[in-house]
Amino acid sequence: MMVFPPYNNDPTCLRLEMDPDAVKSTLSNLAFGNVIAAAARNYQKEILAQEKVQTSGSFNEEVDLDELMDDPELEKLHADRIAALKKEAEKREALKRKGHGEYREISEGDFLGEVTGTEKVICHFYHKGFYRCKIMDKHLKALTPSHVDTKFIKLDAENAPFFVAKLGVKTLPCVILFSKGIAVDRLVGFQDLGGKDDFATRTLEILLIKKGIISEKKDDEDDDYHENSRKTVRSSVNPDADSD
Repeated sequence: MMVFPPYNNDPTCLRLEMDPDAVKSTLSNLAFGNVIAAAARNYQKEILAQEKVQTSGSFNEEVDLDELMDDPELEKLHADRIAALKKEAEKREALKRKGHGEYREISEGDFLGEVTGTEKVICHFYHKGFYRCKIMDKHLKALTPSHVDTKFIKLDAENAPFFVAKLGVKTLPCVILFSKGIAVDRLVGFQDLGGKDDFATRTLEILLIKKGIISEKKDDEDDDYHENSRKTVRSSVNPDADSD
């Protein structure tokens, strides 16, 4: 039994007084209630834990690798991918047998066979004593391994008077682009490359891509690649050149 007498006879303040038996009974009830509440919480935790295990087990079943490997659609995708890779490898090998993938010098007697024996050809008419021809050589050599679909060759203009006259080669370096054996375009000197000797390999690559004689590489290289290529070209052509 609770009574609320005034505190120090002050009617605005109350003091709580409890009957001892009532207090004992109340504490007993509270203890029992706490036990029930704790049991309820434990039960809820157990239910949640079971649900989590069931969900986890279900997820593991969904991504089971053995089951994935038995999936007919995935097997077909895998087989198709293997076939595509094999076909691409065979194509690259066939192109290499035709002289692709390596920047090579040819003779005048080999010229017709080289430019008509494959779909895309880049031929550099050069003079061995001309500085700018050496610069072009280095850039073309750097591009060759990345563009196997196109053949890269060079021909000494002094040793090929017939084709120099036939193709109207008057300024060196002259890079002629062939498609299915037909000369479709050309680069004369460095006029399309900024007119400077220190152009980047990437600049030449972009120009050749725009002209349709090579394709953009599937795997992009690091940004430093092109700058390093430029430095390599300059140092290779002129060993005494200062580094950037």
